[in-house]
Amino acid sequence: MIIGPPHIGVCVCTYKRPVLLRNLLVALDRQKTNDHFTFSVVIVDNDSAQSAWRTVSQADGRLNYRVSYHVEPQQNIALARNRALANAKGEYIAFIDDDECPPDDWLLRLFQACESRGVSGVLAPVRPSFERPPPEWLIKSRVFERPEYPTGTILSWQETRTGNALVRRRAVNDLEPPFRPVYGAGGEDQDFFRRLIECGHILVWCNESPVYEFVPLTRMSLRYICQRALLRGQNERHTLTIRNVAKSAVAALLYAIIMPFLPFFGRHLLVRYLVKFLDHFGKLCAVVGIKPIGDKYLTG
Repeated sequence: MIIGPPHIGVCVCTYKRPVLLRNLLVALDRQKTNDHFTFSVVIVDNDSAQSAWRTVSQADGRLNYRVSYHVEPQQNIALARNRALANAKGEYIAFIDDDECPPDDWLLRLFQACESRGVSGVLAPVRPSFERPPPEWLIKSRVFERPEYPTGTILSWQETRTGNALVRRRAVNDLEPPFRPVYGAGGEDQDFFRRLIECGHILVWCNESPVYEFVPLTRMSLRYICQRALLRGQNERHTLTIRNVAKSAVAALLYAIIMPFLPFFGRHLLVRYLVKFLDHFGKLCAVVGIKPIGDKYLTG
C-alpha cells in the first residue's frame, strides 16, 4: 500500500466580505508545501443570502487547490465552524479568518511545528494590517496588538483563538460538538481549545507563522474598539468562575478610578485602560444577564 503525504483541510468561515475572501483565496494559492502535505479549502458562508458564492465560484477554476462551498443559514459562528469541520478532509485542520492574509510559508511552518514537536495543535500570531496609517494614539494604545509568545510555548486556553491555528483531526474528534452553539456570537474558539486541553491535548505556539488581519477605517474608531471590548467580555459568561467575577469587579473599579486622570498622560493611555475596563465590565454585565452588544457579529 502506498501512503501519500498527509492532507490539511483549511476551514474559512465568511460573512459579507467578498473582497477580503477573494484576497485570502489568492494568498492560499501561493502556499508552499515542499511536498510534505496537500491541502484543500472549505468555505462556509454564514450569510443565508449566499453572498460569498459568486466570489468562490469565480475563483474556483483558477486555483491550484480544491475548494468547496457550503452555507450555514443560521447566523452563528459556532454552527458555521462545525459545518466547516464536517466538510473538511484530512489528518489536520487549519483555521484562518476571512479578513486575514497569510504569507506563502504559513501552512508549511505550522505543519512543521506540529510534526516536529509531536503536539495536538499549533497556534501563531495574528498581526494588524491597517487600511490606512492609523493615528498615533491608536498605535501607542496597542489595542489591536495580540499577545505573542516564544516558539514552543505550551499554551493555556486563555491564550488561544482560531484566527491562526492548525489542529490534528484526531484531537478534534474528541469533542462533540467541536464548537458549542451557545457561543454563537463569539468565544466559541476559547471554549473549543479549553475543552481540548482538558482532554489532555497539548497546544504550542509558533511565532514564525503569522497571518495579517485587515483593519479597515471603520474599525479604527473609538466606538468600534469599545464595542469589541464589551463583546469580548460578555462572551466569557459561560466560563466565568466566582474568582474571575471578583477579579473583574475589583479591576473595573480600579480602572474607573484612574481613568479620569489618564488624559493628562496621553490619549493612548486612556484608550488602553478604557478597553481593559470594558472587558471586565462586559463580564460583569454577563453575570447578571445583561448583553450590552447582544448576540450579533461586529462587522465593521
